[in-house]
Amino acid sequence: MNAEFMAVIDYWVREKGIEKATLLSAVEDCLVGAAKKALGPARDLRCEINPKTGEIKAFAKLLVVEKVEDIRSQISLSEARMSVPEAQFGVEVEKEVTPHDFGRIAAQHAKQNLIQLIRRIEKSKIYAEFKDRTGDIVDGVISRFEKGDVVVDLGKYEALMPSRERVPNENYETGERLHFYVKSVENRQNGPEIILSRADAAFVLRLFEIEISEIKDGTIEVKGIAREPGVRTKIAVYSKDTKVDPVGACVGIRGQRVKNIVRELNNEKIDIIKYDDDITRYVSNALAPAKLKSYEVIADQKYIHVWTSEDQLSLAIGKRGQNARLTSQLTGWRVDIDAEEPEPTGFDALVANAISDFAKIPSITEGQAELLVRSGFTSVNALLQADLADLEAIEGIGDSAEDIVKAVRQESERTSINDEKK
Repeated sequence: MNAEFMAVIDYWVREKGIEKATLLSAVEDCLVGAAKKALGPARDLRCEINPKTGEIKAFAKLLVVEKVEDIRSQISLSEARMSVPEAQFGVEVEKEVTPHDFGRIAAQHAKQNLIQLIRRIEKSKIYAEFKDRTGDIVDGVISRFEKGDVVVDLGKYEALMPSRERVPNENYETGERLHFYVKSVENRQNGPEIILSRADAAFVLRLFEIEISEIKDGTIEVKGIAREPGVRTKIAVYSKDTKVDPVGACVGIRGQRVKNIVRELNNEKIDIIKYDDDITRYVSNALAPAKLKSYEVIADQKYIHVWTSEDQLSLAIGKRGQNARLTSQLTGWRVDIDAEEPEPTGFDALVANAISDFAKIPSITEGQAELLVRSGFTSVNALLQADLADLEAIEGIGDSAEDIVKAVRQESERTSINDEKK
């Protein structure tokens, strides 16, 4: 029976790639239960398997006493010294307590629990191998689908890519080989679970670290990354060496470096952005190619309001707000984008300028200036030539007409004096 049992052990060692000593140790622990059934209660019971012969023995710790009252837990001094010459009263010694025909019983018990033991060992191996591999990129084959989740064959082990970690516009097929990002290794009650992702922004970051040697050696530092999986990624880079262009190094000759990454991501758009400590320049780089005109920065709130021309607004915001949203995620600042009011032209410009000129004259408010211009008075000369009655007839001017005419005359005289001095 022992020979048959060891043959089974050797088979599983070859089949599962488990070390023989590891499997035997697990079986020995399993056999303690069988030994307890055969022997009854015993102190510190353990089992031992000879790796060559398959012989199974049971050992227990017994207390050395003057008078033995319970042979399952006690031993006389003379008997103890047969195996442990230095034994004394009150100490414990280990003694073989293998029951009759225990080898056959134990082997049968072990066979019944062997599959469960192997699964436990495999799970321990998975966790031991992958617990320090979080953040790595692995190669795997799509094995099957389970309610939207993807089961991936990594060779020796299976891993899971949950539906939340899938790229929305990627279609996966059974047997397809892909790269995956190891997001986490979770040691759950039913065993460890390797969680993979292709949607995490860190996946893109690791691809850059692998592809771009300057990032790998620390010359170029990635300052930030923001991603909408399958659509667009923005990555900000900074060079510690002034002689190295961080954007150019990431793009590569004829764009080959970034092309390799884009190909892996199924043509996801990638914006490589030069990082800048100045938030206005950083945001400007992130929103490119849109041209920005002005900024309002509230540093303590990490808020920046950007203005651009009307024709650049949609470009700056991006489709469904994507460009602005990714810029905000990348910089860590709240970014608002608006179009500047267009400069008035033609007649509108004439009106605006006339209102502005009148409003500069003391005693004429901006509201009165607008009323005068809208009534056809577009210059100081026009007002000087106007009848007082005509001005009084303008709704909103009325009794102020005389003061306005007086102010206009004073302004005209002041202007004339200044012109003569020149």
